[in-house]
Amino acid sequence: MKISIFGMGYVGAVSAGCLARDGHEVTGCDIDQGKLDLMKSGKTPIIEEGMVELIEGAAKSGRLHVTTVAQEAVNASDVSLICVGTPSMRGGGQDLSAVKRLSEQLGQAMKNKASYHTFVVRSTVLPGTTRNVVTPILEEHSGKKAGVDFGVCFQPEFLREGSSIKDYDKPPFTVVGTDDDRPAEVLRQIFGHLPCEFVTTGLEAAEMLKMTCNTFHALKITFANEVGRVSQSLGVDSQEVMRLVCMDKHLNISTAYMRPGFAFGGSCLPKDVRALTNLAKRNDVQVPMLDGLMPSNRVHVDHAIEAVLQSGKRKVGMIGLSFKSGTDDLRESPLVTLAEAFIGKGLELSIYDPEVNIARLVGANKRYIEESIPHISSLMRGSAQDVIQGAEVVVVGLGDKHLMEIVHTLVTEDQMVLDLVDIPDHHKLKGDYRGVCW
Repeated sequence: MKISIFGMGYVGAVSAGCLARDGHEVTGCDIDQGKLDLMKSGKTPIIEEGMVELIEGAAKSGRLHVTTVAQEAVNASDVSLICVGTPSMRGGGQDLSAVKRLSEQLGQAMKNKASYHTFVVRSTVLPGTTRNVVTPILEEHSGKKAGVDFGVCFQPEFLREGSSIKDYDKPPFTVVGTDDDRPAEVLRQIFGHLPCEFVTTGLEAAEMLKMTCNTFHALKITFANEVGRVSQSLGVDSQEVMRLVCMDKHLNISTAYMRPGFAFGGSCLPKDVRALTNLAKRNDVQVPMLDGLMPSNRVHVDHAIEAVLQSGKRKVGMIGLSFKSGTDDLRESPLVTLAEAFIGKGLELSIYDPEVNIARLVGANKRYIEESIPHISSLMRGSAQDVIQGAEVVVVGLGDKHLMEIVHTLVTEDQMVLDLVDIPDHHKLKGDYRGVCW
């Protein structure tokens, strides 16, 4: 295919070399004539393993061309990859000046072009940028319509500096964010041969994916380093600790706990987080990320409380009291915290939990009820039906399949549902549905 690439930084230069290597006609466009002169002569504009040979081969093939003029690049191609920088501003926001300036130039270049053209944003941008910034500028300056005269999509890249060519050839997946099938099919022709899954999704989801992946990588690095410093203060081999952590592919390095949901609780996670952060404090080790876990967890609870209070409704029915489905453990259950808050605000509360039968509770749970929340026992009901039918707001905190069926059957249009568990087919619920963090 005929492809133009705007921005000859890491992503643009690597993409140009790899696409030319793979047989495409590539036009690289940049405002830096020095970079273009290097590429034209077969030299790399960036220091990266394999780039010397890659650009040299691309130049010799005759499939790599360069220009500083956007009009020439657009005229010479059917697809344009936008790879310009989006650096941080002083306040932390993204500087989109290069993206906006280039979008104007690309729009002007499209004015006199009769054929359909595909614009692919690869710059890392915040959700909504492609739809609300790039597309309107393209339409304004071209006088043409997105989805008709040209296509716009977002394709995040997952290239790490130092291994970008290897990452280009073996990506984790190829993701295209678009509302239009045509740009996705164009990119499938270009990248569909790569040994990974080709995924299409919405524009904003793809944009958010890239930001999320980078933030998750930063989170993992910080987590390992904080664990490392706490271990170091104790004389424990932190490399061995994290090696063993990474051996667990069922929970640690897996999809477990990686879906939006409600706050964590129970007899293990809260107390162990507190114990570890207390240990760090006693050993004079600063662990701001780990210190933030419990306050962050509480924010999720407060968010759910506020969602109910803002509704203005007074009758609340809770499905669930234990910290998760299939257990009667009430210790540090965020649902108990919710119930306490609703009682404290004077709301009329009823609760059903199939595993929490006050008469049957023994041991730690019995003591917890008697000592910490004795007043809640009088709010327990014998069935989910009793709770739902008497409520204006239904808070669903358990994901049991049978309970989900009851919720779907009994919730009415005048009820609000606050979902803490991601109810299956929740779009089919009759009531005013709200997910706690989705």
